Amino acid sequence: MSEETGANPPAAPTVTPTRVVIGLCLIAPFVAMLWVGSYAKVEPTFIGIPFFYWYQMLWVLISTSLTMIAYKLWQRDQRARKGGASA
Repeated sequence: MSEETGANPPAAPTVTPTRVVIGLCLIAPFVAMLWVGSYAKVEPTFIGIPFFYWYQMLWVLISTSLTMIAYKLWQRDQRARKGGASA
């Protein structure tokens, strides 16, 4: 038998468009790096650097940007859920 404590049960996670965008921002770098066949080549080179290397280094910058965007969206989402407008 389950015990009733009278307390409200925890709310189920809410899926919102903002949270979907956050998830996409965080998963995109993993998908890009795990799909090795898409970048396992030499051409095109960039200032003499094979595509294989400069593509991965470009994703370091892209990943940083996407993580920052996800963090800012998360902060905004949390402020909206709490009803506060403090920065």
